[in-house]
Amino acid sequence: MEYKSVSLADQVFERLEADILSGQYKRGEVITELRLCQELGVSRTPVREALRRLSQEHLVEESAKGTTVLGITLRDFQDMCAIRMRIEGLAVRGFIENMTEEGLKELREAVDFQEFYLTRSDADHLRIMDGRFHDAIYNRCGSMIVRDTLAPLHKKVQKYRRQSLGQASRAEKSVAEHKKILEAIVAGDGDLAEELICQHVKNAMDHVISSQEG
Repeated sequence: MEYKSVSLADQVFERLEADILSGQYKRGEVITELRLCQELGVSRTPVREALRRLSQEHLVEESAKGTTVLGITLRDFQDMCAIRMRIEGLAVRGFIENMTEEGLKELREAVDFQEFYLTRSDADHLRIMDGRFHDAIYNRCGSMIVRDTLAPLHKKVQKYRRQSLGQASRAEKSVAEHKKILEAIVAGDGDLAEELICQHVKNAMDHVISSQEG
């Protein structure tokens, strides 16, 4: 690993968090301090601190064998989507109330890039632009409470977002849904924007559930 000015413990935490949320470390897998030190090329102190923080986030737990990965289960995903469906409307309405040309430009660019990557079946970049679209709404909704509630939830379901957007049929529908949300935002129609963004979250959830059941 190459480390920058952020503390070593923070970087180790972010790396392990990303690997757990992406599914690289599977639920039930045991990750010992020694193993992580060897894999990351760091000492035990930052690894121990990172594991403590991951435990506070309920992404790992201590067991007799060592630190066991919990990750995000399908039930967790459903619960997070249920919360998002109740709060996303507040975010998009707040975005409209605080709308700026810069904010609209950010949304348009995210959608434009999504369409570009869709034509190239580039699921990884599609997921990144999907995150940028939602982050733009959260960050510009005018409420730190709403932003700080939604942003971590969206981040934590990345494994399921990757699975969903990796399927061409859902990826195409997701981009189309974002375009409709953007159109409602540009029109200043808070009711429609709220309806569309909540339906967007539900559609993604339903797709993931049906994929898992299949």
